[in-house]
Amino acid sequence: MVTLARELPRSIRLGTSSWSFPGWQGHVFANQPTMTSLAREGLAAYAQHPMLRTVGIDKTFYRPAPASEFARLARQVGDEFRFLVKAHEAITRRDGGDVASRWLDAHYASDQVIGPCVEGLGSKAGPIVFQFTPQGIRRDRDADEFIGDLARFLGALPRGPLYAVEVRDRRLLRAAYREALHHAGVAHCFNIHPSMPPLPEQAKLIDPIDGPALVVRWMLHSGYGYEEALARYEPFARIVDPDPDGRAAIARFCRAATGAGLASWVIVNNKAEGSAPLSVFELARNIIRGAHETHHHA
Repeated sequence: MVTLARELPRSIRLGTSSWSFPGWQGHVFANQPTMTSLAREGLAAYAQHPMLRTVGIDKTFYRPAPASEFARLARQVGDEFRFLVKAHEAITRRDGGDVASRWLDAHYASDQVIGPCVEGLGSKAGPIVFQFTPQGIRRDRDADEFIGDLARFLGALPRGPLYAVEVRDRRLLRAAYREALHHAGVAHCFNIHPSMPPLPEQAKLIDPIDGPALVVRWMLHSGYGYEEALARYEPFARIVDPDPDGRAAIARFCRAATGAGLASWVIVNNKAEGSAPLSVFELARNIIRGAHETHHHA
């Protein structure tokens, strides 16, 4: 694993969505971790793995975190480690879910999400992802209205941090969306999720090397709902349903980004193939193997 990690370009950061999974024993954690020990020491152990140089912070989607909480996380990892942070759902849900909606409120985003993240994580802050739940967009007019609102929101955010937008509506993948992101200097978060077209289809509209960085979230195996995948894959100790096409596409994107001088961030969920760290390791092998083959043919 150490040798493999050395071969991977440093600009490519691979990681998982959270870290509190006892089933990762032997892959990421030694001994037999408990949920309690993982809450206390799991991140520090995770961050020592040579291949895992980033991690997704999902809980900030459900509630904003203060700078002190981000700082506590930052203290547990080395200088090279980076966090991908999900923005609070109040910003990206019109109804707000269980929280009061702050729909595309740039002031709220700046005060409650971006400010604390940047202050607490400092140099260890990676992309801040605005994940939009399905908007139920069925007409072009609805899509254009959403994209107009999104463009205004992105334009009002403080400059400096790396932002990415993740959508779950196929109809939003249109020229106006690409242009809105490009104009604001924001990345499209490529995602593998049943609600979205496969990565090569997304790439037909949005070039993976056109943004400020490559951001990918490999979330959910097609054909399964969230709860179904959970039941099928727990305790997340092995790959159950390989997705060679998804893996190959991500590897291709990462190699292209490296060639273009861009950083890559890839976050993998257990529900992608059954075990996020094992998916990460296979992805790394794929990236390196492809790079060797390209070099050999050249």
